[in-house]
Amino acid sequence: MQLTQFTKILSDETRLRILMLLTQGQELCVCQLTAVLNLSQPKISRHLAIMREAKLLQDRKAGLWVFYRLNSEIPDWILEVFKSLHEAALSQQPFETDHQLIASPRIKQLANCSD
Repeated sequence: MQLTQFTKILSDETRLRILMLLTQGQELCVCQLTAVLNLSQPKISRHLAIMREAKLLQDRKAGLWVFYRLNSEIPDWILEVFKSLHEAALSQQPFETDHQLIASPRIKQLANCSD
């Protein structure tokens, strides 16, 4: 991935928020992301598609639901950037609230949306 493409992806707040949630190492479904970010499913899906096309994300389908995680083949330099951004984001809004919400029982329960 070219640096300019990578920084364009990071320059969008919604994409950055999604990446910071996924940097925790967990797999999240679209319904969890829409609930945490308080954005529509089409908007979230559009941003996820951009990041998937850039090979930053991998997806897994389970019935009607799609789950996303960081691509296991991301170059090390990108992972290091994500880790550094994640550390900084934990004490800043809206990222701090996003991380609190994703850990809440209500949002965790949404991960069972494939049941």
